Amino acid sequence: MGMSVTISAATGQDAEQIFRLQYLCFQSEAALYGNYRIDPLVQTLDSVREEVARDCVFVARLGDEVVGSVRGRITEDGAASIGKLCVHPRLQGHGIGARLLRAAEEALAEERGATRFRLHTGRRSEGNLRLYRRVGYEAVGTSQGADGIPMIVLEKPAEAYAATA
Repeated sequence: MGMSVTISAATGQDAEQIFRLQYLCFQSEAALYGNYRIDPLVQTLDSVREEVARDCVFVARLGDEVVGSVRGRITEDGAASIGKLCVHPRLQGHGIGARLLRAAEEALAEERGATRFRLHTGRRSEGNLRLYRRVGYEAVGTSQGADGIPMIVLEKPAEAYAATA
């Protein structure tokens, strides 16, 4: 490729690229569940802009192109909710998702005081589950998304991020 992928905090200028990338990346998840109304596909650009401004958002860049992103925020119980992790399909399987997760975990723990990390993924999303388990997440329960998709809830303690970095 000639260039390496870099991870950095997202800026407001990244919102449109994140929005487009998210739409591309979550098509396969929608197909897996036969539901094209999942949250990442119906989210508005304005909502993505709000998340970039408010939450802890990281992007992976290849040159000027955003090729991955992840978002996190602290919930009322002190946990960091991490979501919408996505990597461009042509670059999946090269560790970019794990690098994005580590960047979000570090910032959420060190800058925002997270006590543990929590994320959700669909029950059938085996690739996602493999990644999350590989970086230390364990299933702690189930839930149902607002879109009706059965989800697995995974968590790990905040101090564990250093061990997986």
